Amino acid sequence: MEPAAGCFSEDRFREACAELRQPALAGADWQLLVETLGISIYRLLDQQSGLYEYKVFGVLEDCPPALLADVYMDLDYRKQWDQYVKELYEQECDGETVVYWEVKYPFPMSNRDYVYVRQQRELDVEGRKIHVVLAQSTSVPQLGERPGVIRVKRYKQSLAIESDGKKGSKVFMYYFDNPGGQIPSWLINWAAKVRSQERTVVAIWITTDCLGVWRHGDHQSTL
Repeated sequence: MEPAAGCFSEDRFREACAELRQPALAGADWQLLVETLGISIYRLLDQQSGLYEYKVFGVLEDCPPALLADVYMDLDYRKQWDQYVKELYEQECDGETVVYWEVKYPFPMSNRDYVYVRQQRELDVEGRKIHVVLAQSTSVPQLGERPGVIRVKRYKQSLAIESDGKKGSKVFMYYFDNPGGQIPSWLINWAAKVRSQERTVVAIWITTDCLGVWRHGDHQSTL
């Protein structure tokens, strides 16, 4: 597990930016999983765990980058549209802002929870303004494991957003987690495949039809 400090390297941010211009799919067995509504999802088998990593590329029309980044960072708003959230909040731990997230799993499986740090930056790359959010699992004594809930100890996500040159956003996302427990890898991969497609459709929905709701609510857009 990587350290908790806000110590994402400059290289991590630059790598996410680079995927927007040239998706890094060559030299590895990335498989196209689904294409829908202008979004493509690829997956790659992680040999160590037997689980898949995911990359998402696409364009979200009529979703300005700054507003899209704001919606993505808004945990309270996520609790309104994500039916799998049981608990989600930020907490200060030794000077760090840490996120706690408990996810509902269907019976008879135990819920999973995540403790992670995230960092958002706005970068200028050759005149292109790119919003980047990085997140990774961490461990802090203030948020120990809970009885009956399995802690996800391997979680990593990257998001990069820039203008599509019109009114929308060009987006790249990388995602991997290992939910642990005694669930067979084939079942985890099947569930992840279904969930990744569902999340993509939901993400498109909240960033189009629902942006107006968010924009006119109790939020201050950076636009």
